[in-house]
Amino acid sequence: MARTLIVIGLVLVVLGLLWPLLQKSGLGRLPGDIVIRRDGFHFYFPLTTCLLISALVTLALWLFRK
Repeated sequence: MARTLIVIGLVLVVLGLLWPLLQKSGLGRLPGDIVIRRDGFHFYFPLTTCLLISALVTLALWLFRK
């Protein structure tokens, strides 16, 4: 359990350091992300981005278990 927490922490640190590069790549503005803009109201739900990240994390965890 401790090893898993350390790995998750390291992954979060790396993602935090790479965040400026990830924003420039278009991650978070993919087709399928829901954006509603009204006067005085802004709603953003990154549906496609969440699905993509979930698939990548699932693949990475599957590879680590093998």
